[in-house]
Amino acid sequence: MRYAVFGTGIVGRTIAAKLAALGHQTVIGTRDVEATLARTQPDSMGNPPFTQWHASLPEVRLKTFAEAAEGAEAVINATAGANSLEALTAAGADNLAGKVLIDIANPLDFSAGMPPTLNPVNTDSLGEQIQRAFPDAKVVKTLNTMNCEVMVDPSRVAGAHTVFVSGNDAEAKNQVTELLLSFGWPKARILDLGDITAARGTEMLLPVWLRLWGALGHADFNFHIAGT
Repeated sequence: MRYAVFGTGIVGRTIAAKLAALGHQTVIGTRDVEATLARTQPDSMGNPPFTQWHASLPEVRLKTFAEAAEGAEAVINATAGANSLEALTAAGADNLAGKVLIDIANPLDFSAGMPPTLNPVNTDSLGEQIQRAFPDAKVVKTLNTMNCEVMVDPSRVAGAHTVFVSGNDAEAKNQVTELLLSFGWPKARILDLGDITAARGTEMLLPVWLRLWGALGHADFNFHIAGT
């Protein structure tokens, strides 16, 4: 399958590498290809520049958001939540129409420093905003409640733990579920929360996740919903 992954940070890279390893044709989308390739310094989290990572995966091509979306069968939004709508708008509504759009971003607001807050929150969500902005896309919210390494390798966390799925289109959720199964998620641990409004709840897990990260000192953990 042909996937476009939006976002050149560690989350986008991790997802793209997994898709490529599974044999999918994978493209990473960015705002400015030349600017992305010109960066030579680590990012704010200490991750190496994109070119250094990309050297080991030359089969994963880098294109603009619009070019990446146009040639893809499905799009994965792994951009920073504050920039997601801008990135998807740059991709073009026509290039997203009719396609599954997997949203794994979170609307973290760092404007007041650390820890970040959420914007939107409570009565809206980033997932819903994306679906409203692109009504012809089939938005599915998933994987946003864990570290990116756990997203693609759930065995990093011992025991049973849960990945959530929400969206308005049942067939789109089935397609995303198949992708999660290929990532190694047991079917019994994939929990469908209903329509896209459920993204409000999963996005609001992020403040708890950040506190757990600080308390545990690592990111190899996840939420487990018992009784499912």
